[in-house]
Amino acid sequence: MLFQVRMDVNIPLDMPVEKANEIKAVEKAYSQELQAKGTWRHIWRITGQYSNISIFDVESNEDLHNILQGLPLYPYMNIEVMALNRHPSSIRDNDS
Repeated sequence: MLFQVRMDVNIPLDMPVEKANEIKAVEKAYSQELQAKGTWRHIWRITGQYSNISIFDVESNEDLHNILQGLPLYPYMNIEVMALNRHPSSIRDNDS
């Protein structure tokens, strides 16, 4: 199942820089592991914002939910999820 996920990050301004940097480093490693597995297919930064648009390929809604809750920055995010389905007018035979 493919999902588009928008993640807006809002780290508290009073969080110590060292703690924020540590969380970001763990987040980066977690996301890159999922990218290497093909679960986190794409990630794009939204220009001018601390936000991204990502594409996930997972087995179920619950799988995506668990992945998102596992993000170290999850407590500081607003997340919007949109399920994706192949469009009948697409000229592509696959998701590439």
